[in-house]
Amino acid sequence: MAKYNQRFEDFSETSTQAVEQNMEKARAAMDNYSSFLQNSWGHNDLIEKMQTYTRKNVAAYAEFVGKLGQAKDFQEVIRIQTEFMQTQWNSFTEQARSLGEAYNKALADATKPFCMST
Repeated sequence: MAKYNQRFEDFSETSTQAVEQNMEKARAAMDNYSSFLQNSWGHNDLIEKMQTYTRKNVAAYAEFVGKLGQAKDFQEVIRIQTEFMQTQWNSFTEQARSLGEAYNKALADATKPFCMST
């Protein structure tokens, strides 16, 4: 059993290092994406929400990976992953609703100049 636990710990440490490197790349990509959106679309509620949700999702993923790195065994990994997926699904549902509303408002605002008053 000690040999099994040692392998799990080695795997956990290696995984954590790889994830930390990927998180740095994700943050850089997120910054580039945010700059692109602001330069292309300007500043509006939709862009702000997209940026906020992206940051929240990246932070949630970083927290998830941190918890995985502290897991003692595979049962705990499964529990952590299940909790993360449930939380993310609820978050995704709320984010989709909110982004839909912001998109509709941005579209209505963008088409106002083309609407004719009667």
